[in-house]
Amino acid sequence: MDNYIIRDYNNEDFEKLNKLWQETELGGIQRGDSTQIIELSIKLGGKLILLENTNTKEIFGSSWMTFDGRRIHLHHIGVKPSYQNQGFGKLLTKESLKFAKEKACQIKLEVHQSNKKAIEIYKKLGFAFLGDYDVYIIRDTNSINF
Repeated sequence: MDNYIIRDYNNEDFEKLNKLWQETELGGIQRGDSTQIIELSIKLGGKLILLENTNTKEIFGSSWMTFDGRRIHLHHIGVKPSYQNQGFGKLLTKESLKFAKEKACQIKLEVHQSNKKAIEIYKKLGFAFLGDYDVYIIRDTNSINF
């Protein structure tokens, strides 16, 4: 497909981006993803890139890189199902790696073990399995009780 661009996120993109994230089960408002959080992550040194169909203006892919001062964390990297198997996931990953290389930082991601296609792409691009780590999260800090 020749009618696409890779570009940086802007605030007007949020509704289309959120729709993509809902469709690909990558994230969304219920997971704490908001325009404010995206803006803050960019301000703190992160980046969010989008794949856009230049004919329809549809956002069909995303890669969100956050920065913690030591390492880039790759989040919400995905492509709308109707655009999959065309090399766009690999393209987004390569663009993300360019960003990490520019910042001269490690880059880390989490991927569901059932997502074999993504794991294959990541391994081919140099990612290595970190080891025997389990991932835990508290999404709603109001639920914390001591």
